[in-house]
Amino acid sequence: MRYILTFIIGLVGIGVHAQTGSIAGQVLSGNKPLESATVTVRGKNIGAVTDSTGAFILANVPVGRQTIDVSLIGYNRTAVGTDVKAGRNTLADIALLPTDNSLHEVVVSGTMKEVSRLESPVPVEVFSARFFKANPTPSIFDALQTVNGVRPQVNCNVCNTGDIHINGLEGPYTMVLIDGMPIVSGLSTVYGLSGIPQALIDRMEVVKGPASTLYGSEAVGGLINIITKTPQKAPVFSADAFATTWGEVSTDLAGKFSVGEKTRSLLGVNYFNFQNPVDKNKDNFTDLTLQNRISVFNKWDFQQKGGRALSLAARYMYEDRWGGEMNWNRSYRGGDQVYGESIYTKRWEAFGNYRLSSKLNFMFSANWHDQNSVYGHTPYLANQNIYFGQLTWGHRVKAHDLLAGLAYRYTYYDDNTPATFVNGRNRPNHTYLPGVFLQDEIRLNTNHTVMLGARYDYNSVHGSIFSPRVNYKWSSDDRTTVFRLGGGNGFRVANVFTEDHAALTGARQVVFLEDLKPETSWNVNANLVKKFYLKSGTFLNFDGTAFYTYFTNKIIPDYDTDPNRIIYANLDGYAVSRGVSLNADLAFASGLKFLLGGTLLDVYNTEAGGKKERQMFAERFTGTWSIGYTFPKPKISIDYTGNVYGPMRLPLLGPTDPRPEYSPVWSIQNIQVVKTFNDRWEIYGGVKNLLNWTPAKSVPFLIARPQDPFDKQVVFDANNTPVVNENNPYGLTFDPSYVYASNQGIRGFLGVRFTVK
Repeated sequence: MRYILTFIIGLVGIGVHAQTGSIAGQVLSGNKPLESATVTVRGKNIGAVTDSTGAFILANVPVGRQTIDVSLIGYNRTAVGTDVKAGRNTLADIALLPTDNSLHEVVVSGTMKEVSRLESPVPVEVFSARFFKANPTPSIFDALQTVNGVRPQVNCNVCNTGDIHINGLEGPYTMVLIDGMPIVSGLSTVYGLSGIPQALIDRMEVVKGPASTLYGSEAVGGLINIITKTPQKAPVFSADAFATTWGEVSTDLAGKFSVGEKTRSLLGVNYFNFQNPVDKNKDNFTDLTLQNRISVFNKWDFQQKGGRALSLAARYMYEDRWGGEMNWNRSYRGGDQVYGESIYTKRWEAFGNYRLSSKLNFMFSANWHDQNSVYGHTPYLANQNIYFGQLTWGHRVKAHDLLAGLAYRYTYYDDNTPATFVNGRNRPNHTYLPGVFLQDEIRLNTNHTVMLGARYDYNSVHGSIFSPRVNYKWSSDDRTTVFRLGGGNGFRVANVFTEDHAALTGARQVVFLEDLKPETSWNVNANLVKKFYLKSGTFLNFDGTAFYTYFTNKIIPDYDTDPNRIIYANLDGYAVSRGVSLNADLAFASGLKFLLGGTLLDVYNTEAGGKKERQMFAERFTGTWSIGYTFPKPKISIDYTGNVYGPMRLPLLGPTDPRPEYSPVWSIQNIQVVKTFNDRWEIYGGVKNLLNWTPAKSVPFLIARPQDPFDKQVVFDANNTPVVNENNPYGLTFDPSYVYASNQGIRGFLGVRFTVK
């Protein structure tokens, strides 16, 4: 029917486009339709992207012999020839063969330049927008729960904020980039991962292990680079909206338009709303924070003479969230009668990329973040501005591929805490961070590559910081086996108030025992990729990594010494993060596909006296999976996703605290069914958290003393230690920091997608 309608439309247009025709068809792999494949007419500014059924339509194609190019990440590029006749529709079904699990796709995060993933000396994991559609979520933070070795960590039982852990390392060790620029950092790591419209995400690149040589501070544990779509590849209009049985509503809208022949723009809006207080665990506190959030994104691409190109983008986000006692309302904000945590966040970002020539490139960004919040009766008012610029020069000389760069980052930070109140007056922090880096990728021959890199930064507070790295890659002649070995130095300059949300809950006092020194780390990792093409058409890929990181001057938050304090100091000793991870991709010709991952971790601190202790909130093992199958004729697909986590050490309030010191083994599992009607409409629905698992099921209580959140009935002794009595049988104070996962239980969801190519 689709082809018949297209044929009729083509006949109607004969009088207007007498010298053009149209090409409609379907892109398949076996009997599986391929979504998001790019179909273009060679040498013409004509293209389309396939829908969920693999269908495409190319309009206004000049008559005559034309070559059609088709590409999709994870599949071999192909080209087909076809004769286009005036006003006539030409059908062209095209088959693509799977490649080596996306190893030929272009990545930028590992070397800060576009290279084939296969040729990159640094292992980079890539996740397409389609991957995240298997488990639709309202934010990037939630979407990462099915990425092996990456765990969204919830840090507060009341306001449900969190950060991203990579290989067991805390959130401050993870750098989050948008289009290669450090947009989400510092204060915004607490709330900045919310509100990035998923409709505008082209792919996400994940590098595990230190990347400070190229990206500087915060990239010690790894980095996540969110690559947004270009106006050229985005659909004309798309809408994606879903709701859950808990009352959550999420909407993504995106559209593109052109201004003249050389200017294109992409506009997106994300809106999320949840206003239904839920208390399933009966502690009189909301299980899930209420939120009202809107985010607007706009990106412009300008094509200029001489191959120069300019890309500009901006995003604005506003969020109003609160969690607390079920009877809280805004009249109690900031008071000590009813406990609530209320956060108003305003944030704008602007960033761009200017390709000055084939060798010179300039990247720049600016962001402003304003937070007006109260945690019980403790106000936290903060403002942060970050300005960033980076000029890179690249040049190839025989076997050497050189990259050099100059970077400058300025950070302004002000709040109402002692962090910026010195000698009786307010003194905002100004941090200047100029840096220079050099990288040489040496191609010894077709099988062996060595990459050398070094970076020098001067921090206006901590002085000179030097970070080198070396990487080696070997690949077999047939490219079915790739081995990588890398080592390097990382550093992190910490600002505890902007990075550790536990310091802002109002339940504990933050104490610094000393002026914190920059952390340093040395890392080595080995990566092996092996792929198999079986005669049955089955494709199998294994990607395994072993890693070891050694830290000195590590900044350790001490929750144990005093239940009313979080004490920060540099570790007098060393810390280690080590482990192994394995990803396995299995794709059958029938369309059944498995993505499986597992990581074993050992993360610990060793004090100068030899005492060894497991790091807080670091799991022993983690596993993830995504299993999908598409029924071609009814156009129905099923996705089963999930994760499983091993025990992690949790903060207790003392020896009388009845809660277990370690979390249990736990798992979140989801299932989704998608029905595609045509090239524009599809509906999807399913169940999240099939096992209805929540942290409250395994403990006597999650929040300590929720009935007395302001500690009005707690009696303290001369050492400021809570006294055990009838009203306080465990000798505890109010504290919401015993948390590691969401309190949200089982729920259904239903959504709809509409796309105009």
